[in-house]
Parts: sequence; C-alpha cells; structure tokens
Amino acid sequence: MKANLQARYTERGAIPEAVIEAVPFELPALKPGQALIEVLAAPINPSDVLILTGQYGALPPLPAIGGNEGVGRVVALGPDTAGVAVGRVVLLPVGSGTWTTHLVVDAARLIALPDGADHQQLSMLAVNPPTAALLLRDFVDLQPGDWIIQNAANSAVAGYLIQLAALRGVRTVNVVRRESAVAGVAALGADVVLVDGDDLAARVSAATEGAAIKLAVDAVGGAATRRLASTLAQGAPVVAYGALSGQPAELSPRDLIFNDITLKGFWLARWFRTTAPAQQVELFAELAGLIAEGKLGAPVAATYDLSRIKEAVAAAAQGERSGKILITPNA
Repeated sequence: MKANLQARYTERGAIPEAVIEAVPFELPALKPGQALIEVLAAPINPSDVLILTGQYGALPPLPAIGGNEGVGRVVALGPDTAGVAVGRVVLLPVGSGTWTTHLVVDAARLIALPDGADHQQLSMLAVNPPTAALLLRDFVDLQPGDWIIQNAANSAVAGYLIQLAALRGVRTVNVVRRESAVAGVAALGADVVLVDGDDLAARVSAATEGAAIKLAVDAVGGAATRRLASTLAQGAPVVAYGALSGQPAELSPRDLIFNDITLKGFWLARWFRTTAPAQQVELFAELAGLIAEGKLGAPVAATYDLSRIKEAVAAAAQGERSGKILITPNA
C-alpha cells in the first residue's frame, strides 16, 4: 500500500529544493465537520518557491507543508458532517498545505467543482486565474475594443489574462523579455507580442495604430515599469502584482506629472482577506466553468509524484519552462 506523504519544511533557505522533503505521516481520525481529501493535483507557483526561500510577503510559521492550491476528491466525512458528498472533486482551501497525498479540512470550506473537467487544469484555479480576472476587472472599466498592455507575458497569470481579455473583446499588447517567448504567447491568442526595449512606446503605438492603452499590468518592476507607463493613455494606471526584476518600480517624472499616470499594487492574498466568501465562490465558479468548457487553461510542463518533491521544486525554480510544474500525489 502506498505510504501517505507530505512535503514538509522546517527552515527556509536560498536553494528551495534543499529545504523541503517528502515525509510519511499518519491520517488523523476525522472530527465532526471535517472531510478527508485525496489530493489529485497541486501546482508549484512562483510564490511557493519564494515562500521556501523566505522572500515572499507573508510566510507561514514553521514547520509547514508546502503548496497553496490544488484539487482533490472527498474520500470520507467526519461524524455528523454535511455539505460536499463523498466522491466529489473539490477546490482545496487556499493556503492549506496542498503538497500532500491527503488533507483533512473543514468541510464547509470546500467548493465543489464541475464534473468531468480536467483535474490538472482545475488544480491551478485558485491563484493565477483570479489574479488575472481581478486585474482586468477592478482597476479600469474596460470595454470591448479597448487595449491593455502587460509584461512577463509568458507567465501563467499573463496567459490567463490574454484568454480572459479575448473573451471580453479586450485587446492585449504583450511584452516578453526574449524573442524565444514570442511564439508561445501569440499562440494563446495575444493581439500583439513585443520584446521589451527602450523604444517600446514607439513600437506599441505602431502596432496598435496609435490606440489609447487603458491599463498596464506589471510583473517585473524596475525600468520595465517605466517602459510600460510610457505607452499609456493619459490618466491610465500601472497595476503591479509582481517584481521579477527584484528592483523597485520606476516611473518617469514626465509620466507621473504631465501624463497623470498612477502606480497601484495588487496582492491576491489581500483580496481573499477582504472579500466576502460568497463573492469568492462566485468568481471561482465563473472561472471553473470556463475551464470545464475548455475556454481557459494553462500549459503543463511536467508532473511529479510527491516522492520527487525536491526534483519538482528545482524544476519549478528554473526559468524558461514551457508550462507549470504540478504535483500529482495520487496519480
């Protein structure tokens, strides 16, 4: 019989795969209100790697189990527990330590997912798709035909943003840092894909025939933020959700003062803390429906059994991957 394993870490360090280890554990007895979940798939996100290295904005107390999102199947319910039925595929609570073969959770926190949908695609539902959806929805009242721009356009969030924008009729300029990334981004349905550079504003204007760019989405920071801002229409915001460069976001005085450009930040964890559960469920249901219909998804580069967690984390920490790394503990 296959052992129950969980990916546990007791310290943080510069080499993320060095601090995490797959260790056996015993399943606890279920209490009233609890559900036992068999984990089907859980991704390794950039934030997961940053948590292991201690560089993320919020760090769980140690020791901890890795993984912030995933999907599983309900295999048992505690005494007098109502809600999601045994056998149902569910979204795991965000931040619950999902790199594990099994998880005991409060049954009331589980969200049932559409039958027949791809489990691997559903496992990526809780972090990147809502980030993309909220970046599109909450900062500018975008209408069909409007243009937006984003950098790190070959990232997972950017891929979802391209797809969601296209469904709304919003057009996207997508900025990447290397020529080899252009084809993959274009294949997702991007309207324009450009390699970043000092003449970005001129090339954006030429590619969009001088269209007003209503929103910039920044995952890089540093001078890349300034280059995005230089493409924007007067009064438009730059919304930062990442800092891949490790540098503070830059804005030129010209854009800040004379073009009235604003710089705002977005952190999904804050949205979870401040948004009513019913609204969260509504957004997850909308996105899960699109995934089930095949209208929303992300490429998967590789899957790993939990016993190979060190290899999986090392793969996720490398650049220039063609998709997400997933843990599939019960494949």
